[in-house]
Amino acid sequence: MTIKDIAKESGYAVSTVSRALNNHPDVSAEAKERIAQVVARYGFVPNSNARQLKQQQSSNIVLIVKGISNLFFSGIVEQMQNLISSNGYSAVVHYLSEEADEVLVAGQLCREHKPLGLLFLGGNAENFERRFGQIETPSVLVTAPGKNLDFPNLSSVGIDDVAAGREAVDYLFAKGHQKIGIIGGRLCRSQISQLRFEGCRQSFLNHGQELREEYFQIASFSYAGGYRAMQELMLRCPAISAVFCMSDIMAVGAIRAAQDAGKRVPQDVSVIGFDGIELGRYFCPRLATIQQPQGELAQISVELLVSHIEKNTPVRAVPVQVRLLEGESVRAL
Repeated sequence: MTIKDIAKESGYAVSTVSRALNNHPDVSAEAKERIAQVVARYGFVPNSNARQLKQQQSSNIVLIVKGISNLFFSGIVEQMQNLISSNGYSAVVHYLSEEADEVLVAGQLCREHKPLGLLFLGGNAENFERRFGQIETPSVLVTAPGKNLDFPNLSSVGIDDVAAGREAVDYLFAKGHQKIGIIGGRLCRSQISQLRFEGCRQSFLNHGQELREEYFQIASFSYAGGYRAMQELMLRCPAISAVFCMSDIMAVGAIRAAQDAGKRVPQDVSVIGFDGIELGRYFCPRLATIQQPQGELAQISVELLVSHIEKNTPVRAVPVQVRLLEGESVRAL
């Protein structure tokens, strides 16, 4: 009698039987009871030695990436994979939508695959506060705010998103722009958007203005999202002379929308992005942006994780600095 036989007899999947035998909380009471009856009927005894050997042989580090089309994360993932391999481990990448609960998914991956470590690219602090206490695997939260998360197995590496958002809008004010639009994610769902929006709000206040509601347009972090958001902004607020987009891919979409509407960038409207992806350096006009240091983020994150796996070193919250790249998509008035 094997787990496959138990699955066939009980009518449940092999993975469900395995989780039930290990008393995982995500298996319903009804399923556990049915599987327990089959186990008792046949006197099945799980091969714990084989299971433990399989766990011990795992050398995987799992990268959980929020945002399927996020070009900024793509560059970091490639560097992380190389660093993980050079340290003698295997990298497994798991992509999620922006709306997914990354911690819930991580818990399931830990139960089923027993990785040695987890690297979260992007995330929501609320998800970690609610569920991360159930995860014991060494982990690093990358590019998302984590300094206030107090878990003995969770380090973090990232920028100050409030300061970075403020710097982007300060730059537009310094160029003489007074009517500035903002394109970003849903503030109720995207913590990074919340923080960058707060930086924008602070910049407006520092320049004697309020960030008016109609000057902010919600968008998905995609080319199409930036395109549609720019269309809405131009219709609603035609006097806007500059726009800050909370990602470079949004900015590329926004520039195309402006051009399709007959506007010149930057002569008629200036646009600044965020992230510093490679595409921005070759785009026409060359994109002004707030650049995050991809190489530094990848290097520090993998070093922290490997050190914790191999030496059980204490967790750390490591800040990294952004850099303003002026580009050609912003002009002075």
